Amino acid sequence: MNIIVCIKQVPNTTEVKINPETGTLMREGVPSIINPFDTYALEESLRLREKFGGAVAVISMGPPQAVEALREALAMGADRAYLLSDRKFSGSDTWATAYTLAHAVRKTGPFDMIICGKQAIDGDTGQVGPGVAGQLGITQLTYVFKIRRLDPEGGTIIVERLLEEGREIVEAKIPVLLTVVKDINQPRFPSLAGIRRAARADIPTWTAADIAPADPSRLGLDGSPTRVVTICSPPPRAGKAEMIQADSVDAAAAVLAGRIFSRKVL
Repeated sequence: MNIIVCIKQVPNTTEVKINPETGTLMREGVPSIINPFDTYALEESLRLREKFGGAVAVISMGPPQAVEALREALAMGADRAYLLSDRKFSGSDTWATAYTLAHAVRKTGPFDMIICGKQAIDGDTGQVGPGVAGQLGITQLTYVFKIRRLDPEGGTIIVERLLEEGREIVEAKIPVLLTVVKDINQPRFPSLAGIRRAARADIPTWTAADIAPADPSRLGLDGSPTRVVTICSPPPRAGKAEMIQADSVDAAAAVLAGRIFSRKVL
């Protein structure tokens, strides 16, 4: 099984800054972590490799500092890692990001499966994984809770999807893209040997020129159909509190109940 995992480095703080001109996050110099949902995707890929053999490659798109997220993925057990970093990628929306990642996936060579987290905690759209599948023309299985059966030789997979109204069991042909929820597993910690190997690993950095024939007009901010027009903080909540004065808890409860019914709250 040749598996590709797409991960994202996200801010590890609420004190993020926004570029006032582009409306995009300014990631340089901000403490960052691997998107938590992506760690479950990586863990599942490692478990599949341990069961069926093969290799796990990890891809991330971001500024140069995103290489640290890739080194952590290597420390957890991934075999190879690739960083997509170029000024031409800056400001990508989910569509442009999916387009760029799809070209990087093609560059890595043949694959059987792509695994992504269900969403990133900074954007919360859940669109990039399905977008990559659409660009590659392969089946997407989203919100995967469990891989019930995988038959690499027969080229089929059966998964259980976790939906709001229940669970759904789906069968599909390989190659396939999965987006997984956190209930699928418990990610492992990097080993000491893995950390040492990751520190020495050579992680290639691919630019827009390296993923040709990607259309430059479809990359980055210029290639993004959606734009952030403006960003502002929500207004503070208005309202006032009133303390009910009474001789006992029962008396206070009676006063509160009377006011609730008089105002037709219930």
